[in-house]
Amino acid sequence: MSKKTIAIALTVALAFSLLLAGCGGKTPQQAKVLKIGTDAAFAPFEFQDEKSKEYIGFDIDLIKAIGKQMGYEVKVQGMGFDGLIPALEAGQIDAAVSGMTITEERGKKVNFSKPYYTSGLSIVVKQDNAAIKEFKDLEGKRLAVQIGTTGANFAKKVKDAKVREFNTAPEAFLELKAGGVDAVINDLPVNEYYIAKTGSKDAKIVGKPLNSENYGIATAKKNTELAQKIDKALEDLKKSGEYDKIYEKWFGRKPVK
Repeated sequence: MSKKTIAIALTVALAFSLLLAGCGGKTPQQAKVLKIGTDAAFAPFEFQDEKSKEYIGFDIDLIKAIGKQMGYEVKVQGMGFDGLIPALEAGQIDAAVSGMTITEERGKKVNFSKPYYTSGLSIVVKQDNAAIKEFKDLEGKRLAVQIGTTGANFAKKVKDAKVREFNTAPEAFLELKAGGVDAVINDLPVNEYYIAKTGSKDAKIVGKPLNSENYGIATAKKNTELAQKIDKALEDLKKSGEYDKIYEKWFGRKPVK
């Protein structure tokens, strides 16, 4: 090989190496995305900001923190509560976070994370209602619930009750305000948030909360790896104190430990 040929080869090699350096030497990796489904009508857990229309709430902040801990970009998709599990089964979303109570029946269809919030059912009635003071007083009454919830399941077991199911919690509260039902049955923090936002002139919470319910993040039954990663991230957030910060932001107090 002549000196001239060697010089040309070296020049070509140098140009090629500079081209690779300018391109980073490899194709940029795309960010890992975690597709999240939620029913954004369950304040303070998930709802839409009136101005920005962005999804906000305790669940939203928590799942974003979990995603960040795992190295994922979180994209939230709104849908009806009763469509969350079918969406998981169809692979349309990776996980669902929507104030979803961990139940044996749901556990047959999805994997649940370790509990991230403990709740319970409670009753909301109009301020002037003196007939309903506790759960046993609901017999024969007109009840409003959100479709697909544990509140709806409970209401259907109340003797002689006339149950009306609504797509969202706000719709159930509006029906109470209009006088179309006697009471709303929903999770305590949701009822408390409604009273806090609307004032106590029109409605009140009566009786002691019924039972104890744990909320969990749902993933597809076959996606055990993701379920394990979410559990690990949740545990890390609790250890670091980040979970406590998110909790206090939305509930005005630190979680009971």
